Amino acid sequence: MDNLDLLLNVHSNLEPPKPDGSTYLMRGNYHYYHYGCDGFQDVGWGCGYRTLQSICSWIIQNKGVDKEVPNIPTIQQTLVEIKDKPERFFGSREWIGTLEAIYVIDTLFDVSCKVIHISKKDSITKHSDTLKEYFEQYGGLIMMGGDMDAASKGIAGIHVSDDQDTYLLVIDPHFVGKIKTKEELYTKSYVKWQKVDEFVDSSFYNLCLPMLKVKDAP
Repeated sequence: MDNLDLLLNVHSNLEPPKPDGSTYLMRGNYHYYHYGCDGFQDVGWGCGYRTLQSICSWIIQNKGVDKEVPNIPTIQQTLVEIKDKPERFFGSREWIGTLEAIYVIDTLFDVSCKVIHISKKDSITKHSDTLKEYFEQYGGLIMMGGDMDAASKGIAGIHVSDDQDTYLLVIDPHFVGKIKTKEELYTKSYVKWQKVDEFVDSSFYNLCLPMLKVKDAP
């Protein structure tokens, strides 16, 4: 898994959504995992695994552990071994969400995660201060998933403008094919700033925040 030709820190060339306000970004290095990036065909069901892999790559590079990013079969086997999933889960095309990601991160890397649950009646903006504080203190890549909006995504930053418009920096793992540049991801909106009121308001969201502090600047 470590020898894959994956892009590093795909958000790093993207400008803030507005020139005014404050931007809080993740720190440290990670590789961008997406559909089929390792030759394993997971289009249509593997987005949670790919976001988890990007987070695992961040943990490995910033914790300094001598481990590889787990492939999808390894992730499934881990969840079976800890009794979160039945035996038939291994080799299946069943998706995973933020809770499964938390179990895998804790089991394989001994890193705990904080969970933020945003209910359907709640607003993402309500949690802006918590997210800003997380990026300032920890600087990790966050996993985000929901029910009506079941598409897993990474969150690499938050921007709050002077007029209090709030944006999240989305790292979308649904790209299929070979990526040549980061800018290609920006043009096709796989890496983008998304205004919080553009998220599905009929969906609840769970956010997984890895509690590993990164000291180095980006």
